Amino acid sequence: MESDALFSLGEPAGPRSAPDGPAGVDGFTAVADDSPLPVRMRPVTLDELVGQNHLLAPGAPLRQLVSGGAPMSVILWGPPGSGKTTIAHLVAGATDRRFVAMSALSAGVKDVRAVIETARRQRRSGGPQTVLFIDEVHRFSKTQQDSLLAAVEDRTVTLLAATTENPYFSVISPLLSRCVLLTLQPLDDEAVRGLLRRAVVDKRGLDGLLALTAEAEDHLVRLAAGDVRKALTALEAAAASATALGGGQIDLATAEQAVDVAAVRYDRDGDAHYDVVSAFIKSMRGSDVDAAVHWLARMLVAGEDARFIARRLVIFASEDVGMADPGALSVATAAAHAVEYVGLPEAQLNLAQAVIHLATAPKSNSATTAIGAAIADVRAGRGGPVPRGLRDAHYAGARGLGHGTGYRYPHDDQRGVVTQQYVPDDLVGTDYYQPSPHGAERAVATRLPLLRRIVRGLPAAAARPETPPSAPSVTAQTASEPSVTAQTASAPSDEIGHPTTGAGAPGTTQDSGADAAGEGQQ
Repeated sequence: MESDALFSLGEPAGPRSAPDGPAGVDGFTAVADDSPLPVRMRPVTLDELVGQNHLLAPGAPLRQLVSGGAPMSVILWGPPGSGKTTIAHLVAGATDRRFVAMSALSAGVKDVRAVIETARRQRRSGGPQTVLFIDEVHRFSKTQQDSLLAAVEDRTVTLLAATTENPYFSVISPLLSRCVLLTLQPLDDEAVRGLLRRAVVDKRGLDGLLALTAEAEDHLVRLAAGDVRKALTALEAAAASATALGGGQIDLATAEQAVDVAAVRYDRDGDAHYDVVSAFIKSMRGSDVDAAVHWLARMLVAGEDARFIARRLVIFASEDVGMADPGALSVATAAAHAVEYVGLPEAQLNLAQAVIHLATAPKSNSATTAIGAAIADVRAGRGGPVPRGLRDAHYAGARGLGHGTGYRYPHDDQRGVVTQQYVPDDLVGTDYYQPSPHGAERAVATRLPLLRRIVRGLPAAAARPETPPSAPSVTAQTASEPSVTAQTASAPSDEIGHPTTGAGAPGTTQDSGADAAGEGQQ
């Protein structure tokens, strides 16, 4: 079942019992002396929970669920290690309700209906209320979720469902509307640190037999990345190694050896965090793919939030690759989606693919400089009213105000472009976008001067010389872009990518758009 992340910071609790029945069918097995450390450290009362303070207020749905004060059905949504199974354990042992636990990984409609039928018989005979816990409920098909609706509606069962996926996408609307949705958050580093310290001295944990050095503690906290089960599991492995070596403490070397993960100097809130991220971005910008992959690995091993890495890739795709490889933004966005959809550790493959693509792609910051220059002009007060021909002419009376008058519809011209003023008067002739000679943008740089000449109604001799300089002699890059080279080489100097036969051909009287169709569509 899904891992826990809510543990006790208080005094050790007394003996605990679990509902009768085999684990995963009627409830959970009792905690034994040889149970894993995360299981032994699981809290037994709601007041012992750490984290999720937003759900622990008096009268909050979580308290009512655990106490049995209200038979409401609840969906627990949170990342792995945020405490969904821990809450289920509290519900299982808190009252005299019958508790049935199952996993959507192995249960089917037949299993669900059997539980509901038993609950219905017991309810009719005055027996205890049934709480049905379903882990990974998002893995249930629509049909399987449908089988729960009637029983949840008439409270034959009180549903307690756990999911790591967004329930608005993974749970059918009728079931979601019958439940209270509680969103759990991962624990912060200080909470994880406190729980590690408690486990070292608690009788349920290491009982003070070993000391944990500050360096080893930092390593375990960093390794956990908000998942207390991961931290306690690593602590237990390190304790076993220290005991086998006859030592009285768990130091950094022992912790590293036990979990087979090297300690990485990386503080997600300190200088190392920003230094590594800076090196990561600059390595991709400098096209050093090997360095970029190294810094990616450094962040992943240190427990950096994969969503943060993905966001940086999406930004980089436009900031530093841009029009030189327009597909880079799609690659980065797909990687960001994969992080949310797949999650770590598998999503490291998606991140690595995106990093390699971005690092080896041709580079251009033309989009960055273009929007920067345009924003600077707007903030400086440049830019007057919208030209009348571009104003909205769809509402009654707009034509009487002159809105849309003179607008020329580009699709009425064979070339798809006409002479027309699109900018405010004080920005006429301003060039924000300056294409680079790299990658796919090389073809844009060839086409752009003609587009500007036609739009601005300039004669050919007055067009600005915008032919980009020759691309740098990078053998590998040039060899990897045959399609761009071919496209550039085959495009005539006055070709803009549209049919050029007949009256609309460049070089005829229609270059200025003088005889194009009249007003055209809005």
